[in-house]
Formats: sequence, C-alpha cells, structure tokens
Amino acid sequence: MHHAALRHSMKAICVMVLCSVPLAAAPTAVRHVKVYAESGRFGGWPANHGLWSWGDEILVGFSAGYYKDLGLERHNIDHDRPEEHLLARSRDGGETWTIERPAEKGALIPAGKALHGVAPPGLQEKTWRDCPGGIDFTHPDFAFTARMTDTAAGASRFYYSTNRGHDWEGPFRLPLFGQKGIAARTDYLVKGPHECLLFLTASKQDGREGRPLCARTTNGGKTWEFVSWIGPEPKGYAIMPSTVRLGEDELLSAIRCREGERSWIEVFRSSDDGRSWNPDGTPVPNTGEGNPPSLIRLRDGRLCLTYGYRAAPFGIRARLSIDRGKSWGGEIILRADGGGRDVGYPRSLQRSDGKIVTVYYFHDQPASDRYIAATIWRP
Repeated sequence: MHHAALRHSMKAICVMVLCSVPLAAAPTAVRHVKVYAESGRFGGWPANHGLWSWGDEILVGFSAGYYKDLGLERHNIDHDRPEEHLLARSRDGGETWTIERPAEKGALIPAGKALHGVAPPGLQEKTWRDCPGGIDFTHPDFAFTARMTDTAAGASRFYYSTNRGHDWEGPFRLPLFGQKGIAARTDYLVKGPHECLLFLTASKQDGREGRPLCARTTNGGKTWEFVSWIGPEPKGYAIMPSTVRLGEDELLSAIRCREGERSWIEVFRSSDDGRSWNPDGTPVPNTGEGNPPSLIRLRDGRLCLTYGYRAAPFGIRARLSIDRGKSWGGEIILRADGGGRDVGYPRSLQRSDGKIVTVYYFHDQPASDRYIAATIWRP
C-alpha cells in the first residue's frame, strides 16, 4: 500500500477505535496514598468534616472508630466503641500525612453519643454556646467545620480556626431554622470579612432526612438566617450539598439524591446569590447505593465533580465541565478496586501544580479495615 494511503487508513482506524471507546476512562497519571490506616480501625466520611488548604498545606477531618464486621450492607464500624474526630495534615500537597488529635486540646469531640459510636472515654464536648460574632471569614489561615448530631432530627454546631486548624473556637450552636432537625456537614462560601453562606440539610416535614437549604450570616457568625430551600421537598431525600461560586451572584450546588432504589447527583443553579434555585441537570445519573458529591472550580474555570461509586466495580469517579456546569464530560474512573459499598464521601481540592487531591474513605476487601486515602491526579 502507498505510504500516504497507509497513513490515511491508519488514521481512519484510529478514529474508529477512539469513537468506540466507552466514556468511562482513567486519567493518565493517578496515584493513591494512604492518609490514615490503622489495623483494626475504621476511618470514614471526610465529606462530613471538611477539607482545607493553604498553598500545599492540606488539612482534612474524618471519623475514626473501630472496625467490626456487620455484613456487606452496613457500615462496618463498632457502635459500642469510641468514635474520634481526627485531623490529617499534609505539608507537601497530599504526598505524606500526619495525624492530629484535636480532642487532646478539648476541640472537635463528638457530642454525647457519637453518630457512629460512643464518645471517647474521659472526654466531653464543651457546652454549646451562642457565637458572639466577629469571625473574620477572610483570615488567611481560616478554617470552618459544621457538625451534626443526627442525620434527621438533631441539632448542629460549628467550630472555626484562625491558625490552620491547630486550635478551634467553639462549639457554637446553629439554629434549627424552624425545622425539626438540622444535619450539618461542612459546605460554606465566604462572601466577605463577616459574611458567609452555609449550606445544610434539614429534616423533611415528616421528620425524616432530608432537604438542603442555604443560610447566611452577615455579622461574623453571631446570627444565621434562613435564605432559601435548594429545590422542592423530595419524595426520597436530597442531602449533603457541595457548592461553588461562579460569579458575583451565580452559585452552583451539587446534591446527593435518592428515591426508592435509585441514587444520583443533581445540580441546582442560583443567579441571585442563593435566594432562589433552579434544577440544572443530572451530571451523575447513578451512584450505586448513593454517595455525596464534591464540587470544586478549577483555576482554568472548569468544574470538577468527584464522588464515590457504591456498586460493582466499587470505587471513586469524577466528571468535568467546561461550560460552568451546563454539561458534563464522560465519567473518569479514578479507581475501581474497592472491596465493597463502604467507600467514598470525598472532598477534593486543586493544589498549586494543577493536580487534584481527592480524599475519601476506602477498603480493599469485603471484610477489612476502612482507611482514609487520597488520590492525586491531573484533570
């Protein structure tokens, strides 16, 4: 065959092959590191606690209990043993990590009976109080975490730090906003020195979880006011928002949704700084048994959505958007080697070299310890 014809033929074959490749694919450079892994322990749920960064210094919160085999359908954590709230810190962009125990300083102690276990022996959370206000949300070393006591009918509180999580002020109680319960996880957007938007999940009218809402403080945390519901009350649940700011008044929030046996991630858009919201698509139509989203805006303007996938093959996945969340690219498989459904709850950030650090909980075999892991990858 003539060389030109051969090249043309090969190009045509390559195009045909590329067009037939499924949308799901792995990025070219992916590396997994263990953040917290102790024999006999259960590390879980970074999305409930928060992820913060200052340059290449990264801090993540998570729960640490004790492993107990409770079967394939449940979280394999021993509910009769202590659950701690720990922090892991990296000073090299997520490559290596050290574990910190804030309870030793009287901070971030589970309230009363912990959500998944009992409070650590000999430790008691400080009495919740009203915040005096005056928080500077724009402090260069600021971190904020909001924590719940129950997924449906409980109350919630928050802590903040102005020295990169080495010390924490709080707990400060959050209002119920006229609802039966508030299940707070950490999702907030700083608007100014004393103004911040906080995204929470409230119980539904029947007392079950849940429905997302937007709240605001304009006086440094002294008071929080209800701003809006993010979408109508669902038949199942809509919980665990993850929100980014796209402009002065434009916000996009990704929501974990479930109805019956179907679980998915839906996004809602606000054009008036959170006062009202409209549904704007379903970037992830299936997450297996359900997993919360982590939505971030990259420095080049793209959006990155990461989430756990709780169906075989169990793992961690992502999608990217180049048009401010109006459409989404194919599913990116970050890993598909999980030992079962007990995975995910990620939080992601972009480090200084452009790579993404995604932190989540994971396990390798059906009956094995749960650990905190980080995947470092280039979008």
